[in-house]
Amino acid sequence: MKHLLLAFTVALLMIGCSSKNEESVAVAPKIVVDKNILDITLQDQFEKEHTIQESTTKLILALDKESAHICNDFFVTQAADYLPKNNTQFIADVSAAPSLIRSMFILPGLKEFKHKVLLLDTKEKAAPFRSGLDTQKITVVGLRKGVIEKITTISTAEELQKAIENN
Repeated sequence: MKHLLLAFTVALLMIGCSSKNEESVAVAPKIVVDKNILDITLQDQFEKEHTIQESTTKLILALDKESAHICNDFFVTQAADYLPKNNTQFIADVSAAPSLIRSMFILPGLKEFKHKVLLLDTKEKAAPFRSGLDTQKITVVGLRKGVIEKITTISTAEELQKAIENN
């Protein structure tokens, strides 16, 4: 009887944890040239909401773990006001991490940073930001009064600094 119960429990777990990928649903991309994004509101690592402001001239998007590490490693070497001084906001996608990992490790780690990190913390929230972009690279979005003028990708901290500091 014990073995039967164990087999039944394992079978239920296997059904619930199917390795089959979820069907991908087409989403309208948020990061598109000529699109106004002043309506975007995201929470930072302290759960405070922030809306993209008209004065923001650049968005830096890190859509995977490696690009987020490059960005954060660079930002910790800068003054606390580096991003605001350069009219830049940083958005990181943490949606791929399991919620337990996010809440126990990622978010506490992000709270140690002096720079603001806007978060894409669910797959639903992240999907429109990921759509049509190279998620393996850092995406730099040039803005003018909330309208996307230019989208480029970079890979290094040196390129990141140049992209932020060059107007």
